[in-house]
Amino acid sequence: MSLEPVLVAGSWTPAVDPAAEFSAHDPKTKAALPARYPVSSGADVERVFAAAGEAVAALRSVSHDARAEFLERYAEKLEGRAKELVEIAARETALPAEPRLGSVELPRTVGQLRQAAAAVRERSWCRATIDSKANLRSLHAPLGGPVLIFGPNNFPFAFNAVSGGDFAAAIAAGNPVIAKGHPAHPGTTKLLAECGAEAARASGMPPGLFQLVYGVPSELGVEMVADRRLGATAFTGSRAAGLRLKEAADRAGKPIYLELSANNPVFFLPGALAERGAALVGELFDSCALGAGQFCTRPGLSVLVDGPAADAFVSELKARFAQASPGTLLAAGLVSALATDVEQLVRGGARLLSGGRAADSERYAFEPTLLEVSARAFVENPSQLGRECFGTLHVVVRARDAAELLDVARALPGNLTGSLYTSGAGDDDALYSELEPLVRDRVGRLLNDKMPTGVAVSSGMNHGGPYPSTGHPGFTAVGIPASFLRFTALHSYDAVRPARLPEELRDRNPTGKMWRLLDGAWSQADVTG
Repeated sequence: MSLEPVLVAGSWTPAVDPAAEFSAHDPKTKAALPARYPVSSGADVERVFAAAGEAVAALRSVSHDARAEFLERYAEKLEGRAKELVEIAARETALPAEPRLGSVELPRTVGQLRQAAAAVRERSWCRATIDSKANLRSLHAPLGGPVLIFGPNNFPFAFNAVSGGDFAAAIAAGNPVIAKGHPAHPGTTKLLAECGAEAARASGMPPGLFQLVYGVPSELGVEMVADRRLGATAFTGSRAAGLRLKEAADRAGKPIYLELSANNPVFFLPGALAERGAALVGELFDSCALGAGQFCTRPGLSVLVDGPAADAFVSELKARFAQASPGTLLAAGLVSALATDVEQLVRGGARLLSGGRAADSERYAFEPTLLEVSARAFVENPSQLGRECFGTLHVVVRARDAAELLDVARALPGNLTGSLYTSGAGDDDALYSELEPLVRDRVGRLLNDKMPTGVAVSSGMNHGGPYPSTGHPGFTAVGIPASFLRFTALHSYDAVRPARLPEELRDRNPTGKMWRLLDGAWSQADVTG
């Protein structure tokens, strides 16, 4: 059987001198699926960079409306092939076709493409700024090079390198994309790319608007993020791989935006446990186990103060973990990684309460696993005991008193989220006021009386956080239009003649609705006087 083609300059073409080949596996049976995909060599990479360079230049003359039209047509194409997309994604990932893929993730993907299109048409996202007295004007503009996207394994649509949030943001900001697919779902990625390529042709986009290789050798990936022709990189995946890419990108002076790891701590304050501890057990377990724990925002750590309510909480939580059936994991590597995680946690001082082993199953699966550790041990070794464990694995940190609970908060590494559960009667207000500033500085999104699993595509969302959850605390991978800014350069114009300025910076507001910072105040008006 021949290898599946790669997408280069708008055409599906055989890979040139592939370095290797691979097949996806069905996580429910561990069997290899029939299609075979190339691991691209330097020859393919050179082809996609050359085509992307031509697209950078061509996109300068593509209107905002045309760029928005592409995103909208792409959304329509995805809806038109929804059944096929859901079927192949379910086969490659074992994620439920319904409701997860068909009724949740695919509509989210379509929705964020349309949100991006609307923002492109409206244009306020570029933050046009005009100082009319000094005749200085600036705006956020394309990078002048393609964006390289490494997609993750756990969201085959919404974070896919050829359809997800990074893709939508990069295209919306006016950059071409080079997509490096994830080996767990190459067939899904190919079908998505087919839809996108059709939309690009129908919208009159440059041939190199986006291109796809399914995989590259690790050393070649390192070279790509440092390529002088690149604008920026977006990576979602393991901390080890991400940091290796970051080192190379930093040496070359190339921006790279990373989503690396998070344990998303949940603090259950004493009043909350006394008031509704049994209900909180259910909330926590459901959030931990959703999608077999394969969410970047699943809670991996909870912190509570010892006492009768805490004892009852842990006892009930242990029972829930012990009674639960293992979920199906996306790949064999996750099973072995969880076994290593348990070993490292126990070595660091945690005590195994339930699970801890690979499931005896034809599926890729690991027993739902619960451990506990003292606050003192956690504070002494937060890097080992606060490690991200990708699956239904949870660590309870038990503090002797409120002071130890605050010490745990101080020892936390950076996280995507942090949740604080408190009494509705106000019994925890004093402790909350001490705890909240400590957690606030260590997370991107702070939640109160709410579990963190799930990320809404909202203008108010921050899917980011301090290192090591991401590589930079000032940016978000989800939330339109804020997510666009990762893939922009700030362009300033000093005494440039009006006819030579970008439309957004001329005296007349090009849309009449676009918000601009005009002499220090946000305005939709034209420049007068």
